[in-house]
Amino acid sequence: MADSAQGANIKRDIQTKAKPSFIEDVLEFRGLLTAQQLSFVKNEAKRRQESVEKILTQMGWVTDEQLAAAKSDVLGVPYVDLSQQPISPEVLAYLPEEVARRFIVIPIAREGETLSVAMSDPLDLQVLEFIEKKSGLAVRPYMATVGSIQRAIAEQYSRGLSFEVGEALKEAAPGLTTPLAIQTGVSGILGEAPVARIVSTLLEYGIKVRASDIHIEPLENETRIRYRIDGILHEKLILPRRIHDAIVSRIKILGNMKIDEKRLPQDARFNFKVGQEELDLRLSTMPTAYGEKVVMRLLKKTGGVPTLPELGLRGSALKHLDENIARPHGIILICGPTGSGKTTSLYSILSKLNSTKVNIMTLEDPIEYQIPGVNQVQVNTQAGLNFASGLRSFLRQDPNIIMVGEVRDSETTDLAIQAALTGHLVFSTLHTNDAAGALPRLLDMQAEPYLIASTVTCVAGQRVVRRVCAACKIAKAPSEEIFIEIKKTLGDLYKFEKSNPPTFFVGKGCRECNNTGYLDRIGIFEVLVVSEKIARMILTREPVQAIANQAISEGMITMKQDGFLKVIEGITTVEEVLRVAEE
Repeated sequence: MADSAQGANIKRDIQTKAKPSFIEDVLEFRGLLTAQQLSFVKNEAKRRQESVEKILTQMGWVTDEQLAAAKSDVLGVPYVDLSQQPISPEVLAYLPEEVARRFIVIPIAREGETLSVAMSDPLDLQVLEFIEKKSGLAVRPYMATVGSIQRAIAEQYSRGLSFEVGEALKEAAPGLTTPLAIQTGVSGILGEAPVARIVSTLLEYGIKVRASDIHIEPLENETRIRYRIDGILHEKLILPRRIHDAIVSRIKILGNMKIDEKRLPQDARFNFKVGQEELDLRLSTMPTAYGEKVVMRLLKKTGGVPTLPELGLRGSALKHLDENIARPHGIILICGPTGSGKTTSLYSILSKLNSTKVNIMTLEDPIEYQIPGVNQVQVNTQAGLNFASGLRSFLRQDPNIIMVGEVRDSETTDLAIQAALTGHLVFSTLHTNDAAGALPRLLDMQAEPYLIASTVTCVAGQRVVRRVCAACKIAKAPSEEIFIEIKKTLGDLYKFEKSNPPTFFVGKGCRECNNTGYLDRIGIFEVLVVSEKIARMILTREPVQAIANQAISEGMITMKQDGFLKVIEGITTVEEVLRVAEE
């Protein structure tokens, strides 16, 4: 009996404690405030005649999210984490962006005749009444922080993308309410004009945000649209699963692909023009578990090729590369993984060498940019034109400079070496992690060591990092651990002064950079010159690390060092350099 009475008392205590009626009590109940902090907050609120929320914010004991979650408990309004909440464009279409920004609210879902809305003040009856009149629906408020709502508005409305797509969706599928519900029993073909407008809007937005790729991915209950901006994928839209096939068909029509072939991958390309901007689009479709996935690669035809300093090359690296590309013959290799900017670097070099006095020929898969005055050839494996056969034919075309898209087999390697030995300047790319790794890779392709040592003059390794957004960059002191690593990596390259330590910068996130804190990209490089000592090391088949150490002793700045120097200059961040250059 005593045990049961004690159990009842404990249960009663828990029930009593489980329903605190003040924000500070909820925070203390959740273990976010100590008893001393709770007492301090209550006393200060009485003494200053200010709200508990204001005092908690000033003291910094809890985050805005924790405060909002506690407030939602007290008010009996559900809390929503907008960073984890997908919002469909047709839901956003119920409230214009201007209204959302003015009242700091954002619609998040619609169920039947009820519109769910995230607000920082869910008790503001005037705002609730206004939204009901504007949308024509009953409103269910959700609690969220001011910061998360503002970020969601900036990301989800995406400069009009969601609103425009939402309007087109209303025409394409007027009976649709939520993309998260599986649509069944729907008949009829979606209107072509609205679907065409959706595809056009997706492409136009891709140009606006400088995306390199657009991914249209079918999931179980919805279609996800992601944009690769500055090398990172960003989810921008959730579309109803029901219109996925119509969008894919529209894209296939644009690329003259087989609409009825859904079992095999297909590739195509077409041109797309927005204002003065003309793009070459490469299309790729792939059958997946839930339907066909489409990836569109956006390649600008206008805008010109950047120079080597604009790409991020400077100092001794730029000097060594300039000296070697000025030679009349030899092999120059650009190394790095897929998406590290190798092709762009080659185009920059060719643009610099391009003149009426030399015959430049390129063999590419595919041709990404067109350079006036350069003879560019597209690989066509179905017709028998590959890198090896094309390179063999090139030597009969009286070239001065040859660019081969990639050295990927022993035959291409042998032909490139023969071309260099017969007085041609040859450029190509290799998929290796660093510059030193290129030389043993050529040995793996059965090339003779003495031929590599006598023809390869220079190897450049590279990666691309995101630039800190200039519009929202703020100073940030590095941690002691990071500072020690940078100091150790740079060694004698940079002299740190205790009285004047370097200032690092990060992007806070703004509308200009889509709240990422980064805008545009720049390269980090290492340029290895094949000196006499390194040539001898190639002949004796020395390991990669030994060659790299010798190059560093001869003055080569590594990619990581170049990256950290750009961090000190405020161009990029430590996180970016470690993301791409950490081995």
